[in-house]
Amino acid sequence: MSSAVTSIVAASGGPAGLAAQASSTLAPASAGGAPEKTPFADLLSDAAGQVDQLESQAQAAVTGLMTGSGVDVHTAIIATQKASMAFELALALRNKAVQAYQSVLGMQF
Repeated sequence: MSSAVTSIVAASGGPAGLAAQASSTLAPASAGGAPEKTPFADLLSDAAGQVDQLESQAQAAVTGLMTGSGVDVHTAIIATQKASMAFELALALRNKAVQAYQSVLGMQF
């Protein structure tokens, strides 16, 4: 799992890139001076979009490798591994969210 996180961190431009993404999710300050936060659903849809983008890049790299249009083998392998790690991370997060939802449903009030 830590390699998946490392891959996502590297794909986003390292820790500085993640910090920039985190700070960009905050909207401009409201009238009270406190920043408004982005809804969780928007963060999830953005993450899914990033996974889709990595998948598209991997597909383009593999297609370029197979057609002989100048894509290096290493570039194609790295692109496919990034897409695979991002998908595995998204799948693990989904599984944890489903598990937490089922846990909440099982609670008695």
